[in-house]
Amino acid sequence: MTAWAIDVSDLTKRYGGRAVVDRIALQVGAGRICGFLGPNGSGKTTTIRMLCGLLTPDAGSGTCLGLDIIGEARAIKRQVGYMTQKFGLYDDLSIRENLDFVARLFELANRRAAVDLALERLGLTARQQQLAGTLSGGWKQRLALAACLIHQPRLLLLDEPTAGVDPKARRDFWDQIHELAAQGITVLVSTHYMDEAERCHELVYIAYGTILARGNERQIIDNAALVVWSIQGVGVQTLMAPLKAAPGVLSVAAFGNAVHVAGQDQALLEQALAAVRDRPGLRVTPAQANLEDVFISLIASAQDNFSNAGAVLASKA
Repeated sequence: MTAWAIDVSDLTKRYGGRAVVDRIALQVGAGRICGFLGPNGSGKTTTIRMLCGLLTPDAGSGTCLGLDIIGEARAIKRQVGYMTQKFGLYDDLSIRENLDFVARLFELANRRAAVDLALERLGLTARQQQLAGTLSGGWKQRLALAACLIHQPRLLLLDEPTAGVDPKARRDFWDQIHELAAQGITVLVSTHYMDEAERCHELVYIAYGTILARGNERQIIDNAALVVWSIQGVGVQTLMAPLKAAPGVLSVAAFGNAVHVAGQDQALLEQALAAVRDRPGLRVTPAQANLEDVFISLIASAQDNFSNAGAVLASKA
């Protein structure tokens, strides 16, 4: 057995000549929770689908659960639980019927016992006869996770599993994820929520098909070497547009009644702030960088792999 649950390098996938995943290297240890972050269209879902054998890479190699991602993709599928962005079960079947259907797909020897265990594990027993289509977002999420776990996978690939779910359901979900990790199950989870990112053991940030940062929360913040200032006061939001256009400013983001301005060049940042420091009613103070500051700054400095798509299409017309 390998020490890595996921160990891939140079993973690449192209569509129409454009690399949506560009030579990615990714390693995740067994029993770890790895947060996979990045803007929409950054390649997260494509990467996840290559890892679980649903897509064949155009280039690259590696293993998932010690199995070759290309030659042993079928075997990988039987040991991975994949939770898609959208609810993928049948609305007109009950919770139990949906789980029984998934158990049939995996050809489980004792389906009834497997379904009973999945229902109990996710607190679904009392609702097992309820139609899936009548469930709230949080309960649909529980059902989807139960379906992912019914075949006792060693790796969970969760693609934005808490999108549109209320805060209480999100917290319950993450408590369950940590319980699973404590049992030795590896989790790769994509998310846009910074509070969820903070609950991961390690983070990988991808933008436009390329990994821009990796490590734990503290490492990523420290490595970004951002200088951050907080501006508070009346009408502070009106400063956001001109500050974004100023040289040396990587990100400008509103946090409640304050605006964070971040960059890596102290001198340029001071110049950008000089025009607002003396304005009546405003207070400019140093601030600590957080994950959101870092990720907004990263995407601001990243190269969009679709930026020349229009020119490419025009040249072919």
